[in-house]
Amino acid sequence: MSEITNMTALDQSQAMAEGQLSAAELMQATLRQIEKTNPEVNAIVSLRAADDLMAEARAADAAPRKGWMHGLPLAVKDLANAKGLATSMGNPMFAKTIAPNDDLVVARMRAAGAIIIGKTNTPEWGLGSHTFNPVHGATHNPYDLSRSAGGSSGGAAAALAARMVALADGSDMMGSLRNPGAWNNVYGFRPTYGRVPSETEGDTFLHQLATLGPMARTPRDMAALLDTQSGADPRQPHGARYDLTLPGIDASVKGRRIGWLGDWGGAFPMEAGLMAHSEAALPELEALGLSVEPVLPPFSAEAIWESWITLRSWAIAGGLSVFYNDAAKRDQLKPEAIWEIERGLSFSAMDVHRASVIRSQWFKTCASLFERFDALVLPTTQLYPFPVEWTYPEEIAGQGMDTYHRWMQIVTPVGLLGLPCINIPLQMGEKGLPAGLSLFGPRNSDAALMQLGESWHQAYRYAENRPPLA
Repeated sequence: MSEITNMTALDQSQAMAEGQLSAAELMQATLRQIEKTNPEVNAIVSLRAADDLMAEARAADAAPRKGWMHGLPLAVKDLANAKGLATSMGNPMFAKTIAPNDDLVVARMRAAGAIIIGKTNTPEWGLGSHTFNPVHGATHNPYDLSRSAGGSSGGAAAALAARMVALADGSDMMGSLRNPGAWNNVYGFRPTYGRVPSETEGDTFLHQLATLGPMARTPRDMAALLDTQSGADPRQPHGARYDLTLPGIDASVKGRRIGWLGDWGGAFPMEAGLMAHSEAALPELEALGLSVEPVLPPFSAEAIWESWITLRSWAIAGGLSVFYNDAAKRDQLKPEAIWEIERGLSFSAMDVHRASVIRSQWFKTCASLFERFDALVLPTTQLYPFPVEWTYPEEIAGQGMDTYHRWMQIVTPVGLLGLPCINIPLQMGEKGLPAGLSLFGPRNSDAALMQLGESWHQAYRYAENRPPLA
């Protein structure tokens, strides 16, 4: 493997700024790594022509630096628009739909100098934490090609793990930056809701469940990308106050208090071995100078779940019902999308109100926890990467899963409240499969969480454990 593609993004950037590496050399190494690994992994889709990419890289070498991302290859998640590339969203109706313009977050990354090389694979519409679709097929886990890469930012995480790119953007409604981060042995970050604005389409006031965000193989790279993506959009009502995360990332974390929620008192069934794998990391957290204290279940997990699936289905119906209402297009929707839409359309206004009251009660309870703790921690997932040919797991530890996404219930306490959360990679499990922990904090604690991630990374270089094919 080219050592160039194993460099961090910030190291690549610095090497180009100092004339030790050219954008053309980096692009050539990137394309070789993609050629080597992508046929088996299927993480990057809609890859641009090599001649065009090399010409753009040579042009970057001849031009003044735009920003810290100048000359860095970047593949954009296939739910976001990148000018001139197809935005398929994994659905055949849009397989050849070429984006006329960049989405805001893509424009920000391009303005910082990134070269957009293609897209990263995602589940259809981003629904389900397993990356497969009828347009581009399934993304395979680089650590075990027979397993899922997770989702919905599964292509992004797999591309990072396989050293095809050093940075990746993604989005997260139901663990979509965290779950694939854990399953691909990389870092994923869900920002405070409103910090990274999405597009001004449809309702921008009510739906606060999903956010855009960064992934990388180091917290430092991830912080740099988050700072580039961040910034309020005056056209949107929920822009968040924020501090830059990279400048203070080396701050000491000693003395910070961490609350361990575990499996929420047994509410979240866990695959055999994963709970012990997660608990083995607690002494490692304490070795960083953190105090770790077990926390009893602070709120009903089932109440959080019911609130979540109500508000989620309502939001999805708001976005996708236009296709459901067209009989010719309805046939192009996968069953899980139809299930979400039909649920969302069935709710009364008071159903939605009751779900939001539960959300408000959980927010209040969580606020009291953050008076005691600087961050709370959960296992990122409830199971290890499952066989890639599955649609979704139908049971965990003998407990049946009653929806296509119940197996990711553990992510809902964070997502329901729009809280920031970082996935940190753990030491590989007994089967050689990756796993992670999720540390989350109050709104606008993004910088503090990045500091915890960086302290972890400096002590435990688990993300440097390369997959066999890389």
